[in-house]
Amino acid sequence: MKTSSLILCVAVSMMLALAALPTLERARAASSPAVEIKIDNFSFTPATLTVKAGTQITWTNTDDIPHTVVSDDQSFKSKVLDTDEKFTFTASKPGTYSYFCSIHPKMTGKVVVE
Repeated sequence: MKTSSLILCVAVSMMLALAALPTLERARAASSPAVEIKIDNFSFTPATLTVKAGTQITWTNTDDIPHTVVSDDQSFKSKVLDTDEKFTFTASKPGTYSYFCSIHPKMTGKVVVE
């Protein structure tokens, strides 16, 4: 009888721990810094952004036409973003990341990761 109670206790403990994982993941994501760059009127705003390593950066296309976000060194590359679509990149390594819209190459921006 003691063995079956122990097995039941361990099984319940494991189930509770597994159920808590999504909550822990949401809490971790919520504690990570996040910033947003707007894409509008053929420009990235802000054009230059300085962030700490580990910051999540989200570009949102609020323009009426499609755009992309592509780093010069290919560290990140979005799909074609239609109006109100987003692209997110987590800046994990320090450095300067210049980027552009591959559809409109005169659109440029820069992220500096400290």
